[in-house]
Amino acid sequence: MAPLDQSSLIFLTASTGIISALATGLGAISVHFVKNNSRVVRAFASSLAAGMMISASVFSLVQEAINLKDRFPFANYIVIVGLLMGAGFYWLTKKILEKHPVESHPLAHGLSRRGILLFIAMFVHSIPEGIAIGVGFATGNMQFGLIMAMAIAVHNIPEGIAVSLPLKADGMSTPKCALMSILTSIPQPIMAVPAALLTFIFAPLLPIGLGFAGGAMLYLVLDELIPESIKDGGVTLTAWGVMLGLCGMLLISNLLNALPTF
Repeated sequence: MAPLDQSSLIFLTASTGIISALATGLGAISVHFVKNNSRVVRAFASSLAAGMMISASVFSLVQEAINLKDRFPFANYIVIVGLLMGAGFYWLTKKILEKHPVESHPLAHGLSRRGILLFIAMFVHSIPEGIAIGVGFATGNMQFGLIMAMAIAVHNIPEGIAVSLPLKADGMSTPKCALMSILTSIPQPIMAVPAALLTFIFAPLLPIGLGFAGGAMLYLVLDELIPESIKDGGVTLTAWGVMLGLCGMLLISNLLNALPTF
C-alpha cells in the first residue's frame, strides 16, 4: 500500500483525533442520574471510577507499553520508570495546588481540588493516546491507522464515565461533565499530527509516556478517590465499588477488542 501523502496524513490524524476526543463526552450521558446529595452515592461513584482507572492504567496503558518490547527492547523496563515519573508528577502537582489553590479561579468554576487533579491526570493520560493515533497512521497503512483511532475512541467512552462519575457526584451538571471529559482528551488531536509527521521522534516515547499516564492515574486513585470513598462510604462499599469498576472496565475492553474489524 502506498504511503499517505502529507496532506492526507494531517487530515486523517487531526479528524480522527477530534472524533476520539468527542467520544469521551459520551460517557457523561450514563451518569446523568447520579445524585450529589448522598455521601453513599458520592463514595460509590468515586470507588467505581477508581476501579475503572486502575483497569485502564494496568490492563490498557501499562500492558500496551509492555507489548512494545518487540519494537523497543527495554520497553517493559522503561514503563516502570514512566510509572514512577507519573506518580511523582501527580504528587508534585498536588503539592503546588495545596500551596496555590486555584478552585476560586473563574476557569475552575464548579471544580473541587479533587476535580482539578482528576482533570490533570486524565489530560496527561490522553497525550500518549494521541501519539499512538499519529504513529498508527504514520505506518502508511490507512486501515491500521483507522483501527488504532477507532479503538482509542471507543475506549474513551468508558473513560468518560470514569471522569464524569466523581464530577457528577460533586454536583457538576451533565453538560459540564461531558465538556470536561472532552477537554481531558484534547491532547489526542493535538499530539496526533506531530506524532504522525515526526514518528521517528515520538514512537520511542510511547513506553515511558504510557507508563507516565498510568502512574499519574494510579496515584490519583490511591491518594484521592479511594480514601475519600472510604471516608464517605466505608471500606466494604469502597472495595465492592473498586471491584465492580475494574471488572466492568475490563469486560467492556474485552468486548470491544472482540468486535470484528474491517
